Amino acid sequence: MTKIDDKKLTVITTHINADFDALASMLAAQKLYPGSIIVFPGSHEKSLRNFFIKSMVYLFNMADIKDIDFSNIKKLVLVDTKQTSRIGKFASILKRSDLEIDIYDHHPAMANDIKGNYEVNRLTGATVSILTEIIKEKGIGLSPDEATVLCLGIYEDTGSFTFSSTTETDFVAAAFLISKGANLDIVSNLISREINAEQVGLLNDMIQAAIHYNINGIEVVATCVTTDDYLPDFAFLVHKIVKMENIRAIFALALMGNKIYIVARSRIPEVDVGIILAPFGGGGHPFAASATIRNKTLAQTEHELIEHLYKSIRPKKWVKDLMSSPPIMIKSDVSCRDANNFLTRYNVNALLVTDKAEDNGSKERLVGFISRQIIEKALYHKLDYVQVKEYMTTELSVVGSDADLPEIQKKIIENKQRILPVVDDGAIKGVITRTDLLNALVRQTQDSTTDLLDRRTERVHARTRNVARFMNERIPERLMNILKTSGETASEIGYSAYVVGGFVRDLFLYRANEDIDIVIEGDGIAFAKKYAEKFNARIHAHKKFGTAVIIFSDGFKIDVASARMEYYKFPAALPTVEMSSIKLDMFRRDFTVNTLAIHLNLNKFGTLIDFFTAQKDIKGKTIRALHNLSFVEDPTRAFRAIRFEQRFGFTIGKLTSGLINNAVKMDFFKQLSGRRVFNELRQILEEENPVPAVKRLYDYKLLKVIHPSIKINEEVVSLLNSVKKVLSWHDLLFLEELYMKWAVYFLALVRHCDDKTSDEICTRFELSPRHKTIICKERFQADKCLLALERTRSVKDSFLYKQLYGFKTELILYMMAVTKQKRIKKSISRYFTNLRYVTTSVTGKQLIKMGLKPGPIYREILEAVLYAKLDGRLKTANDELKFASDYVSKF
Repeated sequence: MTKIDDKKLTVITTHINADFDALASMLAAQKLYPGSIIVFPGSHEKSLRNFFIKSMVYLFNMADIKDIDFSNIKKLVLVDTKQTSRIGKFASILKRSDLEIDIYDHHPAMANDIKGNYEVNRLTGATVSILTEIIKEKGIGLSPDEATVLCLGIYEDTGSFTFSSTTETDFVAAAFLISKGANLDIVSNLISREINAEQVGLLNDMIQAAIHYNINGIEVVATCVTTDDYLPDFAFLVHKIVKMENIRAIFALALMGNKIYIVARSRIPEVDVGIILAPFGGGGHPFAASATIRNKTLAQTEHELIEHLYKSIRPKKWVKDLMSSPPIMIKSDVSCRDANNFLTRYNVNALLVTDKAEDNGSKERLVGFISRQIIEKALYHKLDYVQVKEYMTTELSVVGSDADLPEIQKKIIENKQRILPVVDDGAIKGVITRTDLLNALVRQTQDSTTDLLDRRTERVHARTRNVARFMNERIPERLMNILKTSGETASEIGYSAYVVGGFVRDLFLYRANEDIDIVIEGDGIAFAKKYAEKFNARIHAHKKFGTAVIIFSDGFKIDVASARMEYYKFPAALPTVEMSSIKLDMFRRDFTVNTLAIHLNLNKFGTLIDFFTAQKDIKGKTIRALHNLSFVEDPTRAFRAIRFEQRFGFTIGKLTSGLINNAVKMDFFKQLSGRRVFNELRQILEEENPVPAVKRLYDYKLLKVIHPSIKINEEVVSLLNSVKKVLSWHDLLFLEELYMKWAVYFLALVRHCDDKTSDEICTRFELSPRHKTIICKERFQADKCLLALERTRSVKDSFLYKQLYGFKTELILYMMAVTKQKRIKKSISRYFTNLRYVTTSVTGKQLIKMGLKPGPIYREILEAVLYAKLDGRLKTANDELKFASDYVSKF
């Protein structure tokens, strides 16, 4: 080390945790500032220390920072940094007015950069490349050892010229240094150094801890590790993992002792690690940066970093990310009236116009577009019969699917074009609207105070992340195999497959759900046939809707649908279905929470797609409709909103609630078929606890859809709760016999309706004869039976049996729920669990032996024996036979 006694020092320094570029830059600066002293501001990589001790330390006029009197420093030369937070103790003298500061750096400028009296700042792969160029220009001599050190800095910071940050200046500088005798064997040995067992262990920990985040469409890896002591060469290990795992962007966090070190590397322009780590007191350039954190936990730092990544990373927008596909198109000979119907049907403001291509009879040729404004004017002037080709815009720009956002912006704005077609090799792939462009430019997000956006007119881009690991943890092995083989089969025939809807929703609600719905971008029936053929299953197909059910040999089923869009010809109509893509398929769903999809194809397996902030609504426990006309198009969604709200413990959003009230006010339900209303009501009554949902139906005045006379008051609520208790009791018996849970609740709901009203309800709901008999006939018989039991002070078992025998399970449970007398409830319970199974041992053959001729008398005798047995008067088979014999002797 150099002895320090100079009163006017020129000190060359760099950033804490110095690397080879910093070291080389200090040596190069020493050549430009004769008599200067090199001082490290703090720690540096262990490989640098070994390098100094074993080889080239003689090249450096170096001093220890402890031996420096800071008051004697007159000039501070900073290399490879200009950040106050990265120069250690030297930051304390920056405000001195008599201090000259010279800066040489290759990092991008930032707001909090140190301001120098003299600065050389250029974007190169390494800072030493800039200094080498100056040395070359000034004709300053370099020894082979000095050239080797400088070359080492270039090779390390450019990744041997493989990093995206590498520039022509780096190549030229390296060539110059080689001409000066730089030894590439030494460079290669130091760059590709072996790692020891401790480093191998840490590298393995980094790989195992790596988490892949999909942030705004960009995959970023974060990994966190902990060691008791400082482990050198952490940056080198990060470089290793990048190469081994082919990572595009990584943030590695290591808690070493009481400090947290962050090393970041990026090979893509969308992730500027230098800017990202700046708020953490770090620095670097777009492709390599680091930071040191004190007084924070590793978990806290990781959380803050990931949160910052979501705010900072903005992907480059391409046509394929923004366009709507398939495009809505019309033929040029379509009338303006029909074109207007298309605009309304698909809720769009412009249509592409096509003709048949002359060279290919099946291919569509783009000839123009026509807007809603033009169509409306044509209709106003009573030109509804005129073909759209007469008024369409024929001068229009198009883009290819590989165009980026600036090109899209230029063509839409400069040409004042409402809709921009996407065309590849003459094939029309999709469209981009002005709204799409605006959303992309301002990066619109849903305002936290907004309850709902009309997502069919305002395009929302999908949020994606990979959930394959989560799926493996949550989904049974058999179902995972079905999902994976579905993706494989789809890939084989060139389709995309997704699992969608309730299965995905319940996955994130931690609820078991084995109802798998697969959506295919392509022909769903063709996929189902291929899958069934491969796995020895059979299918039921419905060509009209493009759907199929795959049935396995053990009876397990999965539903398959072609991605489709639906439109409604009038309020409450059944939807008209057309083929579509997964994006438009999601548009037709009822609520945001049901719009999640998971990609199943092998190359994207486990990628969660969220177009409509479903994850946010699941987390916020909110039921929201997708668009403002949702309940106009399908009023039954109001019933489903309530069912989901109560099942999941969610809340219907404010605007969605208002839309339901509007649908009730406008009485759109009157156009619904009774069968559709009944199906929705039955599903509510099949819920684990439908009582709160029924109360909500009443709150929204939806019970009047069943019948105006049905009301909810304390008495009805009490009865429904009683039904719930009785059904819970029944289910705990674990009987194998099936019963209709919904029917018991429904009987309680209509209990006060007379026979005429009951008949009207059954007719309105189009109930089957069997169900109608229960509601309109047997219910009244059950009420009479219950009245008889309640009026009988002491109910014998034989009397109980006579009254209840022949009633269906649903009616017996109904009577148990209705009665307020505990003794009657216990009696009915005794009949259901015991008495109804009692039989006699006496047979018809035995009666014949007694000399009695077969006839109606047999039934009378056998019933008498049964009733005596029920009342406890007969204990054994001999008792029964003797009783029968005595009974016969009376005749």
